[in-house]
Amino acid sequence: MPSNPNTASGLQQLRTWLHKEWFLVGMFGAVVLATLLPDLGRSGGVLHGDVLTDIGIAIVFFLHGLGLSFASLRQGIMNWRIHAVVQSMTFAVFPLVWFIADALVGQWLPRDLALGFCYLCALPSTISSSVAMTGLARGNVPAAIFNATLSSVLGIVLTPLLVTLFTQVDGQGLPFLATVLSIAKLLLLPLVLGQLMRPLLHAWHQRHKKLTTLLDRWVILMLVYSAFCDSVASGLWRNNGIGTLLTAMLGAALVLALVLVLTTWLSRRFGFKVEDEITTVFCGSKKTLASGVPMAKLLFGANPAIGLIVLPIMFYHQIQLFVCSLLANRYALRKDAAATH
Repeated sequence: MPSNPNTASGLQQLRTWLHKEWFLVGMFGAVVLATLLPDLGRSGGVLHGDVLTDIGIAIVFFLHGLGLSFASLRQGIMNWRIHAVVQSMTFAVFPLVWFIADALVGQWLPRDLALGFCYLCALPSTISSSVAMTGLARGNVPAAIFNATLSSVLGIVLTPLLVTLFTQVDGQGLPFLATVLSIAKLLLLPLVLGQLMRPLLHAWHQRHKKLTTLLDRWVILMLVYSAFCDSVASGLWRNNGIGTLLTAMLGAALVLALVLVLTTWLSRRFGFKVEDEITTVFCGSKKTLASGVPMAKLLFGANPAIGLIVLPIMFYHQIQLFVCSLLANRYALRKDAAATH
């Protein structure tokens, strides 16, 4: 019998969607696999997930170091107003949002989920998607590269500092200096080594850009799987229901909506050009999952609820990619339209 054209078309559309959104599917797959086989990937388990993730993180940040161009950073460093707004959003406005939200609704949130939102608001911006979205929207790419990189470097100190300040308020302080040194060793040292090796390996890195990008995504999936294995083994799903997951998703969406409105308003209030507004909106609203999960393992590694703590950044990451992709297309179309008049 001849195949049904509608069925064939549906399968082709499904394959196309899976190919395009494999990372999103992989995120859910990592959670499902961790739910079914938590002992396989947990710390000290069969796969020694804690050791594998540390190796993977070091490789990824070494590759980030290879990819960073000093020429682009120098070009982007001059526009100090963009830098002031973006870094203030990342390390001042976001924590202020958390402080106000905690005062209003913190008493109704599960304690570890509240800690997750605190952690989300203390994280630095992300490099890859901030620059990619800015480029797609035809914004100020050199300024985006500089701000995203600066945010990541500042986050090595400011993220544990902010979390320590907030958690001390709750009576559960963290060893600040030891945490900063651990994060610097895990994230900054490979980044610096990558920069030092750039003259020798940059051409190789450019030739294998697709492979290194895939490696970055797979390491994130491995981090998510390992973190959830630890939490599932400690009773994540036994102790939390669908309401907690919906709360994490809704809270992440509300935070993103608020900061997108604020960054857009500030850009126009200060009279930024459209290109600079684009950079401010995308760099000032982003939070990093790539650095966020390994930092969480260092900051909260002894906490059995680490999977619940990273839920807000997982939801925030996916929502920001979806929403900012739509915004980037809208910015690009608006510029095209302006160019035709």
